[in-house]
Amino acid sequence: MASPALPRLAMKLSGKLLASAVTASLGGFLFGFDTVVISGAEQKIQSIWGLSDWLHGMATSSALWGTVLGALAGGVPTDRFGRKATLTSIGMLYFVSAVWSGLATDVYTFALARFIGGVGVGISTVAAPLYITEIAPAEFRGRLTGMFQFNIVLGILIAFLSNAMLENVGENNWRWMLGIEAIPALAYTLLCLRIPESPRWLINIRGDRDAGRAVLGEVNPEADAQTLDAMAASIAHHVGEDATHHNVHTPFWSRRLMRPIMLAFLVAFFNQMSGINAVLYYAPRILGMTGLGEQAAQIRSVGIGVTNLVFTMLGLWLIDRLGRRTLLVIGSVGYIASLGVISATFYANATPFGVAADALAAQEAYKSLATAESAGDVGGEKLAKLQEDAAAARKALALSSAGPEYQGEPAQLPADDDPRAVADAAGAAARQASSLAGSGGLIVLIGIFAFIAAHAVGQGAVIWVLISEVFPNEHRASGQAFGSGTHWVFAALITLLFPPVVRAFPAGAIFAFFCGMMALQLVWVLTMVPETKGVPLEELQRKLGVE
Repeated sequence: MASPALPRLAMKLSGKLLASAVTASLGGFLFGFDTVVISGAEQKIQSIWGLSDWLHGMATSSALWGTVLGALAGGVPTDRFGRKATLTSIGMLYFVSAVWSGLATDVYTFALARFIGGVGVGISTVAAPLYITEIAPAEFRGRLTGMFQFNIVLGILIAFLSNAMLENVGENNWRWMLGIEAIPALAYTLLCLRIPESPRWLINIRGDRDAGRAVLGEVNPEADAQTLDAMAASIAHHVGEDATHHNVHTPFWSRRLMRPIMLAFLVAFFNQMSGINAVLYYAPRILGMTGLGEQAAQIRSVGIGVTNLVFTMLGLWLIDRLGRRTLLVIGSVGYIASLGVISATFYANATPFGVAADALAAQEAYKSLATAESAGDVGGEKLAKLQEDAAAARKALALSSAGPEYQGEPAQLPADDDPRAVADAAGAAARQASSLAGSGGLIVLIGIFAFIAAHAVGQGAVIWVLISEVFPNEHRASGQAFGSGTHWVFAALITLLFPPVVRAFPAGAIFAFFCGMMALQLVWVLTMVPETKGVPLEELQRKLGVE
């Protein structure tokens, strides 16, 4: 028996509903801020605590592993305690993490504090998109749920700006960079106390139709009693007239849910197989391979961030007009074109790019050595390590610049091994190699901007919306946790594996692999992904064959 259609009045976007959706989406702002704010503090932390490379990596990545845990487990509190309570607790986790990180006295307490914030990030990718999806009218659902992604990108930009503003506040600037997040975290927690609970959770999970009907009236103030009764009945229909907390749950891992499960898994899988995390996290390293290393930091923090924000806004404007499937097609085509150009450019300029990368590595190694020797407070073991790294970088540059395929002059490295003189000579070699590559470095740079734009319009705008839509009400939290967890597991793996893979394979081959994966994504979208634009959640279940 078909479930009754939602009354037309449910399609209106009231002020209360909009405010609730915006509040929930601010969890994405804290997500973006928390993820990136560490970039301004990680080098200072390594220096003041004298961290080994392993401990430094552990401290820096601790939030990411917390995110994996939070995403995989986030469906449990979201279903058991409700969407509103879970969103409020996320703000508290961010607040505790920010204050503790700023006051940490050793690397282990610091890593634990960052891990707690990461758990908040992971849970937010489950609870926030899910809540917005459940309260949003079908015709506005894409834009409202997509605000979560917009706030992630905005949080990233604000974190970079905050770090820049706090750079000169003193020796403990890194503590202020991390601790400042407590302010938006506290504000978010207080705002979440004012939003209503999800009516779908109240009706389908808690089994309280009266409470759900009351919330429907709160967010649809123009609805009369008969309309509210019909809306509550329509939401409850697919789990029966007597839905309770104990009988709404059928097994998640079932043939019935196979299509939503595969959609959630593959959209998360392909999101990371595009290489987006590799590009965002390692943009300076990638651009350093082309001789553009000096501009890498600013390009990453400003250029990529602004591009991401602008095209995310465009994606949100289009998502309820063109639809999710159409944006995935557009994004896939953009991915293939940009990644193909980047790969081809790396292959065409392999030799000069290789010399440029070696020259920049030597320049940085000798600059670090010169700084350490000038400071005069470097211990014997640490100084020996810097000297060893510098000598290895010098040798690599000498060999690559003297290779038979390189058309430029061999690097003119001074014989006396003076650190500043070698650094200057390496810089000159980098400029020569970059010049021999012609416009190659610029083409890679433009390709990266195009790649970011394709991601923002396509996968970036769609992923959280699509995962939150395709599961039935009683399995939405578990489904969101599954899709989000898949995303974060692959994100962690890509981030972990990219540096050794870059050392083992040519950059052109790596980007060709990402390009090939996006060609597979395009085939998947064209053959298997349904359009969910404007379809009420209960009707979408029938479209996907769940009912």
